[in-house]
Amino acid sequence: MLQRGPGSHDAVIVGGGHNGLVAAAYLARAGKSVLVLERLDHTGGAAISTRPFAGMDVRLSRYAYLVSLLPQKIVRDLGLDFRVHRREFASYTPTVRGGAPTGLLVGGGGGDDRTKASFARLTGTDREFDAWRRFYAMTTRVAQRVFPTLTEPLPTRDELRRRVDDDEAWRALFEAPIGEAIEASFADDLVRGVVLTDALIGTHAGAHDPSLRQNRCFLYHVIGGGTGAWDVPVGGMGALTDALAAAARKAGAEIATGYRVTRIATDGRTADVTWRTADAEGTVATRHVLVNASPVELAALTGDAPPAPAEGAQLKINMLLKRLPRLRDPEVDPGEAFAGTFHVDEGFGQLEAAHAEASAGSLPSAPPSELYCHSLSDPTILGPDVRERGYQTLTLFGLHTPARLFAGDNDAARDALTAATLAGLNRHLAEPIEACLATDVDGRPCIEAKTPLDLERDLGLPGGHIFHRDLSWPWAQEGTGRWGVETRHANVLLCGAGAVRGGGVSGIPGHNAAMAVLEADGRHSGH
Repeated sequence: MLQRGPGSHDAVIVGGGHNGLVAAAYLARAGKSVLVLERLDHTGGAAISTRPFAGMDVRLSRYAYLVSLLPQKIVRDLGLDFRVHRREFASYTPTVRGGAPTGLLVGGGGGDDRTKASFARLTGTDREFDAWRRFYAMTTRVAQRVFPTLTEPLPTRDELRRRVDDDEAWRALFEAPIGEAIEASFADDLVRGVVLTDALIGTHAGAHDPSLRQNRCFLYHVIGGGTGAWDVPVGGMGALTDALAAAARKAGAEIATGYRVTRIATDGRTADVTWRTADAEGTVATRHVLVNASPVELAALTGDAPPAPAEGAQLKINMLLKRLPRLRDPEVDPGEAFAGTFHVDEGFGQLEAAHAEASAGSLPSAPPSELYCHSLSDPTILGPDVRERGYQTLTLFGLHTPARLFAGDNDAARDALTAATLAGLNRHLAEPIEACLATDVDGRPCIEAKTPLDLERDLGLPGGHIFHRDLSWPWAQEGTGRWGVETRHANVLLCGAGAVRGGGVSGIPGHNAAMAVLEADGRHSGH
């Protein structure tokens, strides 16, 4: 139940996902009275940990499961009790060459020497390894220069280009389709595919798409933290949102769950936010409204014209295993292969073929996917009993599965795609993954799959799009405002993933919306 009466809030935040909680914590720490209204019975949005399998003490990061874009600045500023672990292995990609199983292992205790040896085993020379080092040295330089700008007012395109100060990198990442740079840098199809995957997470585009949607996706996947590293949230993704909720409450923010906001009425100076619960409805007045929801939902709340439709393009499968499966590749231990990102059917040609099939309206015949075993890096997500029995989690993210493919029969398409995806994985295993699945207390296999339509239903993601809409370039354009969170209503801000510099678990839109509020209040108070 709401504790404060109408008219007593400086800011009302619609949605208690991680970005809304970041904004709430910053504003409350600045002395603002803050109310967060969340429609579900819990905070966290897509960045949560759950126990999806009956009777199994396992806290899965159900939707989002790795952290790269969250700035340490936010962790420090808000005093969050939150840590990440660096994954020892970056990736493993199995394949068959000359009739024999092999693969590419990147990272590990041997560092560059081991990675170099793996490249040589796959390709027969050191050329691809040397090209790999040059390519990612380039992306690291870009990351070091671009990432700090994400929590600053939006630069212009020219300002960001001057900051990057590298014409070759600027053309490769910002001007020409990323497929050109990948094909110019690498000769091996498998290596090309491993690089391309970062351009396709939740983004249905080809390597040479002239829209450069794939470039924007790639950029956000290689600049995190100024290094591009993807880390494991200790305790699961829910540990982050729990820490954020605790920080917001400690600072004085009020968080009310079970409150669905149905309307925002504003004159640009004050606003009325109408809400509904299971047994009541009401309105709260506020000076500022921060919407931690999609641009589609924002338009529905304010009565504005809706933006262009969004479409997600991913399959998410969560599993609990009795043991990791054995591999066909005898040179790599399963504990190494699944400790990083395990790529399946993600050669460059395979990714392009899957994109073409999906674009033509068919489920990919060889669905590209990538898997990761969170519990290898962070066994704390396992309860003592399942940990002692050697159980492991396995999370799969499938690419090139746009929402339109599920529109006719979501259940049938989900089942067909899950079967095809697991069959692709099994081609690289010495035993089928189904034989390794744990069973819950009711005897059911511990596996769940989520399509874009499931994510739309469960989380309110438009079209199941994990970024709320296509990612944007991190610079000012017409209508973006100073922080990239502004809307046509002066006191209504977008603080979700659909903001400029949104997408991913970053907290950046929440930070930037809070900064916009504090700046506006400072101007109005004469500071």
